[in-house]
Amino acid sequence: MIIVKKPQELEAMRVSARKTATILHKVAAKVAPGVTTLELDEYAAELARKEEGICAFYGYHGFSGHICASVNEEIVHGVPGRRVIRDGDVVSIDFGLVYGGYVGDTATTVAVGNVDPEWKRLLITTEDCLTAAIGKAVEGNRLSDISNAVQVIAEAAGFSVVRDFVGHGIGRDMHEDPQIPNYGPPGRGPVLKAGMTFAIEPMINLGGHKTQTLNDGWTVVTKDRLPSAHFEHTVAVGKTKAEILTVPETDG
Repeated sequence: MIIVKKPQELEAMRVSARKTATILHKVAAKVAPGVTTLELDEYAAELARKEEGICAFYGYHGFSGHICASVNEEIVHGVPGRRVIRDGDVVSIDFGLVYGGYVGDTATTVAVGNVDPEWKRLLITTEDCLTAAIGKAVEGNRLSDISNAVQVIAEAAGFSVVRDFVGHGIGRDMHEDPQIPNYGPPGRGPVLKAGMTFAIEPMINLGGHKTQTLNDGWTVVTKDRLPSAHFEHTVAVGKTKAEILTVPETDG
């Protein structure tokens, strides 16, 4: 069952999602050569404490990090640790925060220094996929219209869509119904209604779509070890236009 949120619930989600996005924005700004993924994790935990929020990923099914930090060929669920970020890397940071009983979930991929132009194009395309998908989160559309929008943009650019991991509904729980694949034909699945809230998250690979999970049981990498990119927003379906909830607070 897909939950349609009431106005007061949407307002609570706006607050939580805004705090989530603000923390991610600050953590992403710290990504630089010489920084470890553990240092980014610790910074996110510190920011969450200041906001009196709870890191949604920490302890989730035993996950040890406050963020997911995935570098280059790592697609999602990278466990923060001693890995040192280097010039030329692409670093995906995924962060979730529970605040006021609601969850915000958002991700970005950062190009570090002198990144290969084709890798940069991958990042731009993945963000374009997210924008196109959000554009389909409108009342009256079908759920698979979101999925199809991602696939069309990614494959037109010569990239592949990760098929083993999906977006999802979100609200009081991080993972609510429905699952939202990033591929498939349009015009299928439930009809969207205003007030439904989704975490839309394209994961796009430079090479093939196949994945592999490393021995830590968490970190998912591309099978061909070519780089991947990941962008995500928490959004609310609207009557005529989706509302992006994970927009960071700005100074002034």
